[in-house]
Amino acid sequence: MTLSLGCDHGGVELKEIIKAHLIAHHPDISLTDRGTHGPASVHYPDFATAVARDILSHTSDLGILVCGTGIGISIRANRFKGIRAALVHDIFTAEMCKAHNNANILCLGGRTTSPELACQLIDKWLSTPFEGGRHQARIDMLDID
Repeated sequence: MTLSLGCDHGGVELKEIIKAHLIAHHPDISLTDRGTHGPASVHYPDFATAVARDILSHTSDLGILVCGTGIGISIRANRFKGIRAALVHDIFTAEMCKAHNNANILCLGGRTTSPELACQLIDKWLSTPFEGGRHQARIDMLDID
């Protein structure tokens, strides 16, 4: 499996922790880091776009995005047809976004989510299978032409 990571300056610290966690605990996942790589102010839409395009081009299977709250970066990612970016705050929403919505991007807030919780949310999201069935019919209704 391949996973693309992206963040703005508000999420760079958490992104680096997430990256280390994925390398240590999910060695079967190949990572692509789309940045940013430092604290200088940048525009979150650029990084959401890079991760969404990785998924849509099948360069990556899944993505994780982090900005200060996770709100802006999730809004931008969801502008792309075929992207289902979910901002999560607890284990239940991390599980349900995959089980029912087949979220292909997990969004987190670098200023609102502790590193420990972020790693737990990612592990739950990665380990939860999509249930399909009635949920697929609903997902098919999400994208507007």
